[in-house]
Amino acid sequence: MVKDPEIQSDLSSHGSGHRARLRFRILTGQGAGLHDHELVEYLLALAIPRRDTKPLAKQLIEEFGGFSRLLVSDADVLANFPGMGETSVAALKIVQVAALRLIAEPVRTQPILGSWQALLDYLRADMAHLAHERVRVLHLDSRNRLIRDELVSEGSIDQAAIYTREVIKRALALGSAAIILVHNHPSGDSTPSRQDIAITRDICAAGHTLGISVHDHIIIGRDGHTSFRSKGLI
Repeated sequence: MVKDPEIQSDLSSHGSGHRARLRFRILTGQGAGLHDHELVEYLLALAIPRRDTKPLAKQLIEEFGGFSRLLVSDADVLANFPGMGETSVAALKIVQVAALRLIAEPVRTQPILGSWQALLDYLRADMAHLAHERVRVLHLDSRNRLIRDELVSEGSIDQAAIYTREVIKRALALGSAAIILVHNHPSGDSTPSRQDIAITRDICAAGHTLGISVHDHIIIGRDGHTSFRSKGLI
């Protein structure tokens, strides 16, 4: 059992017992049993220590549609929510940053093709709940290790531009042996469009002439993902 003078003090202090009990549950390994709003409540309490953050936490969860969607929401949007400020937003966003870094570690240190599930987990955590479309290119060396993970386009709610010439030009500049294309569908449906298929085949053809392989094109949606390679589309 964790014995902490701060916890014991808070447990005996009027009005702070609830917060101390949350901390006690976290420190004694029972954090998995916390509700989503309790996680948010405690994070906000670190930024706003003298305020009851439970009502705000519940409002945020309801407004943004859940814990995951709250954490990935744009910082400016969060800051404009009543009761939120820069410090409170940072308290939420640091969790997203830390989670992504933890998930991304095997992607950045091991050959991509040998840690495929880790890659999918990372991409889903980062992109599945975005409200706008984003296109990324993962550049790999000859051993399929990640050279660079680059954002190449960020568009409206349902469209982002990607240009074959720019993708291949950048791959040549980085000395990429292979690339993986990634984008998300804000609608939640990862089914590729005709345009998705056409641009992917253009990039494959252009890369082939220059010795750059396109290992896959992955579309991320809230309900799952689609791999062009596994679907036989490339």
